[in-house]
Amino acid sequence: MPRRVVRRLGRLLGRRGAFLLPYGTVWALYGYAQIVSPQPDQRGLTLATQVMPLHVWGWLWIAAGITGAISAWLPQGADWAGFLALPLIVLPWMLSYLTAWIQGDFPRGWVSAAVWAAIAVPVLVVAGWREPPRVKRVRVE
Repeated sequence: MPRRVVRRLGRLLGRRGAFLLPYGTVWALYGYAQIVSPQPDQRGLTLATQVMPLHVWGWLWIAAGITGAISAWLPQGADWAGFLALPLIVLPWMLSYLTAWIQGDFPRGWVSAAVWAAIAVPVLVVAGWREPPRVKRVRVE
């Protein structure tokens, strides 16, 4: 029985959805963490926090994550919002860390920017994937 449920969910999600769902979940959890327990060293986020307070950024991360998770259940073409929202929220984070590094305020800023870029790039790659056609099973009686 559980195997059947997993297969059905896999068919419903498809490969693109199976990618969006966990990424969206992680983004939402990251946003939640920024609200309830912000990271103690925020030197790399100075630029971002000058634009908006960290709890507002947290809600934006949650919104992006929810958008990705909901988009996971939509057919290819209709899932574009998830593939847009997930990398889009990462851009200010990367820019903030990179700026802090260039200004000398956060020596590891380039590493954080590179890590966020490495995390976001697969979203862009999967956005270009086409969902494979579904093979119809023929029942033999």
